[in-house]
Amino acid sequence: MPGEPFNAEPPRSALYRSYVTPVDLFYKRNHGPIPVVDDIERYSVLISGLVENPRKLSMKDIRALPKYEVAATLQCAGNRRTAMSKTRKVKGVGWDVSALGNAIWGGAKLADVLELVGLPKLSSSTKSGGKHVEFVSVDKCKEENGGPYKASIPLIQATNPEADVLLAYEMNGEAERGEEKLMIMRFHRRLYSTPKDHGYPLRVVVPGVIGARSVKWLDSIDVIAEECQGFFMQKDYKMFPPSVDWDNINWSTRKPQMDFPVQSAICSLEDSNAVKPGKVTVSGYAVSGGGRGIERVDVSFDGGKSWVEASRFQKTGIPYVAGDESSDKWAWVLFEATADVQRSTEIVAKAVDVAANVQPDNVEDIWNLRGILNTSWHRVQVRVGHSNM
Repeated sequence: MPGEPFNAEPPRSALYRSYVTPVDLFYKRNHGPIPVVDDIERYSVLISGLVENPRKLSMKDIRALPKYEVAATLQCAGNRRTAMSKTRKVKGVGWDVSALGNAIWGGAKLADVLELVGLPKLSSSTKSGGKHVEFVSVDKCKEENGGPYKASIPLIQATNPEADVLLAYEMNGEAERGEEKLMIMRFHRRLYSTPKDHGYPLRVVVPGVIGARSVKWLDSIDVIAEECQGFFMQKDYKMFPPSVDWDNINWSTRKPQMDFPVQSAICSLEDSNAVKPGKVTVSGYAVSGGGRGIERVDVSFDGGKSWVEASRFQKTGIPYVAGDESSDKWAWVLFEATADVQRSTEIVAKAVDVAANVQPDNVEDIWNLRGILNTSWHRVQVRVGHSNM
């Protein structure tokens, strides 16, 4: 419908086939109508607030800075919300397991950009009391009473080069998967082959953090004393216990959600698949927030009674080792496990990150009224029959 937010996810089977998610299969999450920013010659980003040297930057200014490419998985906080809503009703877009994607983002590091307005690397505050960096979008949404979508991150994160926060103007600039080349079109060095959906001409990418903080269609950057007071920071995307409902909720009692917990899902099977008896291979993704690598993925072919350790990989031919220099710390890990299955069963996946965080076994214990951060064990039902079924 024109004028309404456009939200869509790909089929789960599309995700595990490629480490880098093709642009046209990357989930779409918007809170307002998609804005169109076509006049690139006049486009600029104003950096102001509690800084000594406010400055307006053009795309030429931003591209003049060193370009970095960062492999990072963006995940909507509401990923797997549909499964949570089966326990008790929740509010939000009914996502399955595909409200995430992994891309190669290209752009300038925010730490380099902020140096242009006098903020040194690893600054935790400015002389005038700035401690947070707020991103304001061109995007307008009803939750902000027609105002812009916005979010913030701590200044120390924004000015830390190791946090890899980007002002991104490219996505999957080059990608090759097996025999298929993913031809990413670049008209005037545009951000995407479908740029309007993902933030063209410039967006923020905050790796390891829920997607709601990676603001698209960037309009301005404000250095502020307190965290952003916008709707999506203060009255949404917060984690509440199962005892809180819409009658007793107090938004001020919780901090805005930032890092996402360890997560995994089986993508090679739907929720009810029929297979022949014999060897069954399952594949999917695992990812954890904050740059924490995936130490292990366990798969059960008997409903959680016994487990096998799945193989893990990112790039073909390169063994994945959590925390190793050859691994992408902000990106998902793909996994695969095989077992002999002779009868109908429940197949379960759970991941463990390098901090030994593990997914909770049931969704009831982490139910919350907004249906966010469903990281419970992912379960699929499998019916086993013979070829004449």
